[in-house]
Amino acid sequence: MATHFVIEGLKAAIEGKEILKGINLEIKGGEIHAIMGPNGTGKSTLASALMGHPKYEVTEGTALLDGEDILEMGVDERALAGLFLAMQYPSEIPGVTNSDFLRSALNARLGEGNEISLIKFIRKMESKMKELEMNPEFAHRYLNEGFSGGEKKRNEILQMMLLDPKIVVLDEIDSGLDIDALRIVSQGVNAMRSEDRGFLIITHYQRLLNYITPDFVHVMMQGRIVKSGGPELAERLENEGYDWVKEELGIVDETVGQA
Repeated sequence: MATHFVIEGLKAAIEGKEILKGINLEIKGGEIHAIMGPNGTGKSTLASALMGHPKYEVTEGTALLDGEDILEMGVDERALAGLFLAMQYPSEIPGVTNSDFLRSALNARLGEGNEISLIKFIRKMESKMKELEMNPEFAHRYLNEGFSGGEKKRNEILQMMLLDPKIVVLDEIDSGLDIDALRIVSQGVNAMRSEDRGFLIITHYQRLLNYITPDFVHVMMQGRIVKSGGPELAERLENEGYDWVKEELGIVDETVGQA
């Protein structure tokens, strides 16, 4: 059965202030959805709320991944269920090597009794690192410590490729990338596209969508998705900005205070 992710009526708040005001979105396996919008409209809040960041309180709604509500799960359970978030600012973890972290995460995903052997893991990791044009030495460095922005983003895609999730949320994965890094990261994403996996890409810029062609583009304002369309919608936003959307929908103030 192909992956199916349905978000209905999702509302979330931070310190009592409502940021998400009713998100409705359906992602099927094989589809790439892009969410665009001005700063402060709740895009990154959506990613964090889905993943279970404790800073954000979900006050209403459901998020069903193949029939199971991930909002009722802990963060680890959401990851094990097949949800993956590539963060805008990946954390550094001194003292834990990249390879140890990745193998532990993969074995947790595979479950007890199905752990991958060390030799098989090394071969798989090295193969994916080669695809992403990553220096093999990165496997033995502490997780993200001393990595450049582009190296951190490639490392996030490496994690995605190894963990084989059902739903991938990319939160401004293109932020801070040069053209070469953007191309390589995009190739990694495109290589993972399948009927068993759906993508939600949060971005400000058309340039990422020149490399990763979305099936659907959604505009987010005031904590809601206010307009949806195909790739041509992203092109128009790039060329004309968001004023025409606000004028068309009668929106006066689009910000809700969070990214």
